[in-house]
Amino acid sequence: MKFLLSMALLALSSGHAHAAPPKTGKPAEAAMASIDGERLLEHITMLASDEFEGRAPGTRGETVTLDYLQQQFKKLGLEPGNPDGTYLQAVPLVAISSHPTLSYVKDGQTKQLTFGDDYVAWTARTEKKIEVANSELVFVGYGVQAPEFQWDDYKGVDLKGKTLVMLINDPQVADPKRPKQLDPAMFGGNAITRYGRWNYKFEMAAKLGAAGALIVHETKPATYPYDVVRNSWGRENFAIKSKTPDPAFPAIPGWLQGDRARELFKAAGQDFDALKQQALQRNFHPVPLGVKLNVTALNAWREVASHNVVAKIPGSDPLLKNEVVVYTAHWDHFGIDESLPGPRTQQIFHGAMDNATGVAALLEIARAYKALPVAPKRTIVFVLTTAEERGLLGAQYYARNPLYPLNKTLLNINVDGLNMWGRTRDVELSGMGKSSADDIVAGIARSQGRSVRPDSNADYGSFYRGDQFEFARGGVPVVYLRSSSNFVGKAAGYGREKLLNYSAHQYHTVNDTVQAKWDTSGAVEDIELLFKAGYQTAQGKDRPQWKDNAEFKR
Repeated sequence: MKFLLSMALLALSSGHAHAAPPKTGKPAEAAMASIDGERLLEHITMLASDEFEGRAPGTRGETVTLDYLQQQFKKLGLEPGNPDGTYLQAVPLVAISSHPTLSYVKDGQTKQLTFGDDYVAWTARTEKKIEVANSELVFVGYGVQAPEFQWDDYKGVDLKGKTLVMLINDPQVADPKRPKQLDPAMFGGNAITRYGRWNYKFEMAAKLGAAGALIVHETKPATYPYDVVRNSWGRENFAIKSKTPDPAFPAIPGWLQGDRARELFKAAGQDFDALKQQALQRNFHPVPLGVKLNVTALNAWREVASHNVVAKIPGSDPLLKNEVVVYTAHWDHFGIDESLPGPRTQQIFHGAMDNATGVAALLEIARAYKALPVAPKRTIVFVLTTAEERGLLGAQYYARNPLYPLNKTLLNINVDGLNMWGRTRDVELSGMGKSSADDIVAGIARSQGRSVRPDSNADYGSFYRGDQFEFARGGVPVVYLRSSSNFVGKAAGYGREKLLNYSAHQYHTVNDTVQAKWDTSGAVEDIELLFKAGYQTAQGKDRPQWKDNAEFKR
């Protein structure tokens, strides 16, 4: 989960005109009344308890979690969602431990870097030893190839076998009229696009045949400190099991700590800041650094048999029941770290907010659907994904191996973290402006006396950092709500304070536990909105469509 701070409220986008969404109707209103805040909290408390051991894929925590979720879906009367008659979709993973050494050579002088402090590097390949020897380092700017912006950082150079050094985020192109601001016509302006994400950059390196890729870490454009990189990639890494190399990564992907990157450029006789400025121009060409890289990675791996949990409510319309609305929430978290001091409970990453709240939300939404006198016309599918924390792997596997065709999937509604601090005057919609699903969400919010606003932290790229991204890549319009900071009956700054505290002290730590002062009223209101959004889509005449400016439109 990428539960990031929402700091400012932006103006409501108008979008293109669309037909009015269908009314929810009295049966849905009555069914919605079954959504209960106390029961929601009971589910969260159970999922985040010591008994679930942090819900890590391939552990006892997964077994306990899967048993609980299957039991709950059976109790609610939902059918198994896998066509094989089970509630499980097997997701074969491998957990790879890499032990790399990295050095570079300039004019016969070798510089050895320290793993963790200076860099992180790994591999997604199940090979005992991977070597990148005497690979030429080439600076490729932001590593972006975006025809719609007439932008190509790779032009004119054959990069096969070389190691690419690149910057994180999108090219920060200044607005010609307001030089201190970013140009809204270039990439996303202040909002990060998929071109700015690390996964896009590694994927491009692999596509171009590069042996390796090193992203220079800088906190501001990355939106997170280097410690996040070290903690995320400096340990056992997961990948989907495959007989062929993962096309999303070169043989050796990695990150360079910012100061070490500057030292590298200085050793190469280059001015890092000057090259960064060059990289902001369309006429930028790759710059060979005259430095050779050597990496040796010794690897061990284990196979991890993990699972998505899938349940369904079959559609009631004979002609439309083969079309589906898919709700998702990831059930996994980080498990147990026995190296931490203290008793067992202080070694468990409980993942209460992230994402026991989202899983509990789907259970309450499922209850509301079962309270309807007649099932929706289209089938409702619930997918509780594995290994989101390891790179959206459960959602990625489902999108590559869908149990229901993606071209028959009208909408994905993803829940990754709930607002547990009270009611808000508005909701923030990540990716607002990309599809006509915006109109459905906006109409329901208005009926609640609320408004819908774009994600005020779009510069964090949250749209591209959750399971919804894998569905969007597959062509499915998505709905993903973000937390507002505009709380009802609270002083200005209340929401910001809560989110800052969570981000600083609980997010991805053993302190992400159920809090005594949680207020579920806002969460319930958001869950009601998401229930209605799925129901209206399942009942509606027209399916949500990508807008013309959306990168996922086909």
